[in-house]
Amino acid sequence: MNLQSNSSSVVIVGSGAAALYCALNLRDDVNVTIITEKTCTDCNSYLAQGGIATARNKEDIPAHISDTLKAGQYKNSVEAVEILVNESRENIENLLKLGVDLDKENNHLLYTKEAAHSINRIVHHKDTTGKAVVDGLLAKVKSKKNITIEENASLVDLLVENNQCHGVVYYKDNNYIKLTAKDVVLATGGIGGLFKHSTNFRHIKGIGLYLSLKHDIKLHDTEYIQFHPTAFYDESNDGRCFLISESLRGEGAVITNLEGDRFVDELLPRDVVTKEILKEMHRTNSNHVLLDISHKDSEYIKNRFPSIYSNCLEKGYDLCSGPIPIAPAQHYFMGGIAVNLNSKSSMDNLYIVGEASCTGVHGANRLASNSLLEALVFSRRAAKEINTLIDDIKLTEISYEGNLDIDTVKKDSLTTLIKYFSSKGDFIKNELVNY
Repeated sequence: MNLQSNSSSVVIVGSGAAALYCALNLRDDVNVTIITEKTCTDCNSYLAQGGIATARNKEDIPAHISDTLKAGQYKNSVEAVEILVNESRENIENLLKLGVDLDKENNHLLYTKEAAHSINRIVHHKDTTGKAVVDGLLAKVKSKKNITIEENASLVDLLVENNQCHGVVYYKDNNYIKLTAKDVVLATGGIGGLFKHSTNFRHIKGIGLYLSLKHDIKLHDTEYIQFHPTAFYDESNDGRCFLISESLRGEGAVITNLEGDRFVDELLPRDVVTKEILKEMHRTNSNHVLLDISHKDSEYIKNRFPSIYSNCLEKGYDLCSGPIPIAPAQHYFMGGIAVNLNSKSSMDNLYIVGEASCTGVHGANRLASNSLLEALVFSRRAAKEINTLIDDIKLTEISYEGNLDIDTVKKDSLTTLIKYFSSKGDFIKNELVNY
């Protein structure tokens, strides 16, 4: 099959918050091509509900760092966490300048609280923060003359020579395109599509991780996979689980067993709450537990959580009148492709941002709402380094002799990653999809 050729100064693979924000922080004179598997809004960032964690002021910086390290079981990179928190405020301010709409009262940002945070420090847009972020950034990206978007474009491979990335090969409209670039940024997301039950989009199956294994790019902390404690339990669900944001618990929702008895402190770190729910489900021989916020004012619930309220209502449950069924589901990948503090991988000219990367920020367990913050902070750092170095990089076209069959690539990726993660423990192995 013919391989078409094209070029771009920078290629970004993915269209979530990290991808879009990285593109917007690149120089206006840098030609950027964004390619994404589905449409731009078919990304996990778009599904994020709770919000974006940020140090509220200088005095809150030590506490935010401490909360992040504690939630991560002190397996975090302290240096990365310090960068995350110290640069949090400026990135929130940048979001606002880019037109992202966050909830305010009297022109002051509103803050909510989520599990394992010592204070209210999470900015939000009702319960659809990710949608607000992606919509705002995407509108800005589409207004930029130096940025081209290619939707419904599947990543096939990286163009690699002597541990240097020279672009990508992708598939679109029955054509294979070799896209040569000076720098490549992978923002390919997590691994939720590998699991039977996940809050992720089903097509997000770790393609960046697969290509890293293929090309000997360093990985880190790949045993750290987070299961969110509160996904809506639906017996008939055979795909993506609907997430019930941690912010409900931050605003007072309680978890009980089927008899109505509380058995866990709802605001403990996610991994702890998940383990306690699984333990209680096993003890009571049940396939779910309950989450109840109906003791709060009904108008408050509808206004604060409109998306969750309407989604639950469609499933036959009224948040205002009683509990809803919940169970843990795979949610986030703390590990990933190893990067330095500027998001550069072990391969030259290859940067990784968002959930595909492992900055070391999250350690063994991600603190709630630090994911969007990480996507912003470290994708901006990647863009800044690219801006500084790109003029000295020569656009080099190399030949490609790899497989040009997208179906084979996707099958190889799935089987490789299922085998890889099957070695991470029996619980993980049992939760993976069959192939």
